[in-house]
Amino acid sequence: MTRRFKVGDHVSWNSEAGRVSGTIIRIHTRDFDYKGHTHRASEADPQYEIKSDKTDHVAAHKGSALHPA
Repeated sequence: MTRRFKVGDHVSWNSEAGRVSGTIIRIHTRDFDYKGHTHRASEADPQYEIKSDKTDHVAAHKGSALHPA
């Protein structure tokens, strides 16, 4: 089972640049367009928008890619 997170949770994930951490700012439970791509999301498998701690970059990831920070 994929871990569930909520807005405000501090999480980390792996990226091309190494381990990144940030704060969840939004949860998507339906498909959505983000940076020119359609991301698949559902109630059972949501996607999270996370604002990076260091760069303020916003990324979208499924819960399976995230870990509590």
